Amino acid sequence: MLITGAVLERCGAPAPYAESRPVTVGPLELDPPGEREVLVRIEAAGLCHSDLSVVDGNRARPVPMLLGHEAAGIVEATGPGARLAVGQRVVMTFLPRCGQCAQCATDGRLPCAVGSAANAAGTLVGGGRRLSRTVPGADGGAGGVQEVHHHLGVSAFASHAVVSETSVVPVDDDVPPDVAALLGCAVLTGGGAVVNAGRPAPGDRVAVVGLGGVGMAALLVAVALGHEVVGVDAVPAKLDLARELGATVAIGPQEAADQSLRAPVVIEAAGSARAFETAYALTAPGGTTVTVGLPHPDARASISPLSLTAEARTVVGSYLGSAVPSRDIPRYVELWRAGRLPLERLVSDRITLDDLPAALDRLASGAALRQLVMS
Repeated sequence: MLITGAVLERCGAPAPYAESRPVTVGPLELDPPGEREVLVRIEAAGLCHSDLSVVDGNRARPVPMLLGHEAAGIVEATGPGARLAVGQRVVMTFLPRCGQCAQCATDGRLPCAVGSAANAAGTLVGGGRRLSRTVPGADGGAGGVQEVHHHLGVSAFASHAVVSETSVVPVDDDVPPDVAALLGCAVLTGGGAVVNAGRPAPGDRVAVVGLGGVGMAALLVAVALGHEVVGVDAVPAKLDLARELGATVAIGPQEAADQSLRAPVVIEAAGSARAFETAYALTAPGGTTVTVGLPHPDARASISPLSLTAEARTVVGSYLGSAVPSRDIPRYVELWRAGRLPLERLVSDRITLDDLPAALDRLASGAALRQLVMS
């Protein structure tokens, strides 16, 4: 079938992206779903730093690639062996889980080996690609067919997507698409950093460094679970929103250092070495620093090894919030239904595919929280 999608043509293009235009929107051919795959009509897709990190070259991926990894939509067709039903709303997640490898047996602590390999290659977990497009030939000659890579098994910046059923989790119709989309990355990653990796005890203070979509989701989940929360960010508007969403304290990184604030559990969600150092400095003796951000591979942070031993500290890396999506997404849905998890507040803008270059610039500047591409 013919679809419309946003394709990254090259990694590492210079900002502003509204001028360099590394992303083009145009027609693509989408093959029918294969074994245990589904065709999903995209309703909403979130723009995340994981998309930006591919565009700016921090996370090298094969191109051309149809972007978008956090989304919700409606199943319109199923391939052989698929267990989902046509008409179901599903949350699309960026790490397929085969359920059979040794990593899948770690209860979310390690990412699935099969899914990770497929993501790195730009294929679906079942192998191969379902996307292609016609490209013009040289000097105006006859064109050819070019395969287009999948982004993290999802490729949701499009009208439709074919994905493995291991990349989706069904949700009930009462969960609106803009809420459902956020469950696929921001909430799984941020909330999971608190629930699965940090595991604060009742009454523990939780600090969150970096209040983008993932960090603010961590804050919301920590508040929903009854914890006192400290929000740390350099953008004043994000501090204002953090206070509105229940943070007891919301301050800048330098102010936090000057006040010698400490918390038993600290989440780093900014994806920079400086933010990791800030989060570690805010962690109380005996406490846990959880890092979910994805800095450049060459980034290096400096901490005191002595403090790890003398203060019995723990540093935990958490990919996708150490989540098992089929287990965790229903938990967050119940918190949302109970009115304790106002995920709608994470949405800063609703945009179209054509708005993506300018939206990438807003995200890179730190001005945006979660921008949703609405279909």
